[in-house]
Amino acid sequence: MTGRRRTSSTFRPSFPRPGRALALSLGATALCASLTAGCGVVPGATGGSGDAPVKVMTWAPQDTDATNKPGMPAMARAYAKWINAHGGLDGRDLEVLTCNDHNDSVGAAKCARRAADEDVVAVVGSYSQFGDSYLAPLEGAGIPYIGGYGVTNDEFTGSMSYPVNGGQPALLAGLGKALAAICGNVALVRPDSIAGDELPAMLDSGLEAGGHADAGDRLAAEDATEYGGQAQQALGYATKDVTRKGCVVPALGDRTDTFMDSFRRSRDDFPEVRTATVIGSVDQTVINATGGASGPYEGSYITGWYPPASDARWDRMKKVINEEAFGDNRIDPADAGVQTTWIAYTVLKAVLDRIGGGEVSSGTVRHTLDDGLRVSTGGLTPTLHWPYESRLAAVGFSRLVNANVTLQVVQNGKLVAARKGVGGTNGIADMTDTLVNADVG
Repeated sequence: MTGRRRTSSTFRPSFPRPGRALALSLGATALCASLTAGCGVVPGATGGSGDAPVKVMTWAPQDTDATNKPGMPAMARAYAKWINAHGGLDGRDLEVLTCNDHNDSVGAAKCARRAADEDVVAVVGSYSQFGDSYLAPLEGAGIPYIGGYGVTNDEFTGSMSYPVNGGQPALLAGLGKALAAICGNVALVRPDSIAGDELPAMLDSGLEAGGHADAGDRLAAEDATEYGGQAQQALGYATKDVTRKGCVVPALGDRTDTFMDSFRRSRDDFPEVRTATVIGSVDQTVINATGGASGPYEGSYITGWYPPASDARWDRMKKVINEEAFGDNRIDPADAGVQTTWIAYTVLKAVLDRIGGGEVSSGTVRHTLDDGLRVSTGGLTPTLHWPYESRLAAVGFSRLVNANVTLQVVQNGKLVAARKGVGGTNGIADMTDTLVNADVG
């Protein structure tokens, strides 16, 4: 394994060691001073019983030079319009506040403080890379965080976090298990950073579960403008075993596309090498933008949290989008952020259905979530519930309750479910047992 140089990082997906989250939460309080966040309000449409609206917030970065998720607050707005047009939440209107964290730790803290100042009952279906900045103020105000994107370790440790997917840990473990059955040597290309140091353990846990050797670890600068050298190194390692096709796994977040551009130019000498990655590094919009069927992702295996966008289980979400946000190109039904927001609001509706005509506050929402509520998402996830500690608490993921992943493949430029039998799965797998055995020490 290449030597690791510890650097600071803006590549935030990382995985917790037990005890770390509490220290981060206590240290984050100092960030919560200014309230001038870039936030907007989407009031609910007329309707309901005349009671005060149920006020929530959805945040995500927009108009930045890094990751942007404008579809998430846009989906929240569409959901509010739709639910209010159909009688509201148990007769109450839904009011959605939105906030842009600008991919900045101070911005994330501002959004959280605004949520507390506005007395929202929950933050729902949101994305931020700075869990150590926003969870402390939310916890201080008693506000539950429902359905974060799963991009930070804190989402799987915070006592008031209610994740709906398994984040990067589940995706990488699932990818490793799938690749164990179809690959020779596997080369992982990941950021040379503290956060990046956690990625090999997750991928290797899946590889080892499938009886495969650990991946070759290839480090790369996360802010590079080209990755020709790393592509050559990865290809060289992947092709050492001449008896089986090798695989290259880029896990560089937003820079995965930059890597694939370099990889495409280097690949001519290694046509047999497969590529694979995870949702969050690649989605359908990236595949489309890079050439579709003629692009570098054709034939790639990709793990995701949910069924492909073509699955009939998404039809209800698509109906809402068509009714309330037709022509809004920020909302792509194939985007994992949009899908996560939809599922998070499904959870919120289940909570308010359970509360019925009673008081709706952050406290009652939190109590309902903690009191054994089980939420069906129509098969998009397993039935969701959040015990005090999940089975994965021993490896630092105490709030991770859904470790399901789907195995997808790019065929003719489209992400589709992998055929039955690929990687020893039928297209969906629960990675809980695999993660329990992961070496995250």
